[in-house]
Amino acid sequence: MASASLVIPAFNEANRIERCVSDVATFRASRPGGLDWEVILVDDGSTDGTAEAARRAVAQAGLAVTLLSHGRNRGKGAAIRTGVLASLGDPVLISDTDLSTPLTEWSRLAEQLASYPVAIGSRAIDEGLVRKRQPFYRVWLGKAGNRVIRLFAVPGIRDTQCGFKLFRGDVARELFGQARIDRFAYDVEVLYLARRRGYAIAEVPVLWFNSPESKVSVVRDTPRTLWDVLRIRWLHRSG
Repeated sequence: MASASLVIPAFNEANRIERCVSDVATFRASRPGGLDWEVILVDDGSTDGTAEAARRAVAQAGLAVTLLSHGRNRGKGAAIRTGVLASLGDPVLISDTDLSTPLTEWSRLAEQLASYPVAIGSRAIDEGLVRKRQPFYRVWLGKAGNRVIRLFAVPGIRDTQCGFKLFRGDVARELFGQARIDRFAYDVEVLYLARRRGYAIAEVPVLWFNSPESKVSVVRDTPRTLWDVLRIRWLHRSG
């Protein structure tokens, strides 16, 4: 049976990892797309016992999982890169631990893979699918940040930051093998690399529910993310 890969990064998710594992087990048992799904969970140097909680949840759910760990926190981009480069399946689906976009939405992206090697979930195309919204200041900052992203990195993409993305397997491993940004601008970098290599990108509206326990800090992470966006062209100035 053909296989696919699901990659999930986790940092200090001890309170949510059990629900995540349960939902992943249900998803995998249904063999979406007629595929045998490998599940790769990457613990990014958590200090709250996330890895231990994940092992307990996996055993209870009877779910086969590859659990990878970073010795220290390196960032969401680094965690996803570790998971994607360890993957073997085709396609490769990336999802956040909070499952803000339900895993069943993967089929919306999969429909595009025949023509688009990269398909990304979007909250900006059909805002009616955003069933639980972020606070207004996060929405405003997100839209302002996207203007910068479109100007300096990936014109035409309205939502680069939704954590739900699907790649053809070889394309995923190629792009993440070239990526260098470790934190939240990782997806902008990967989409920039995809465009530079001539890979078409489909932006697809998906269901999305805001999680109030988001690990993204507006004060701490927004300036760092924008700085990384500005660095992308410099980081990949050759090749």
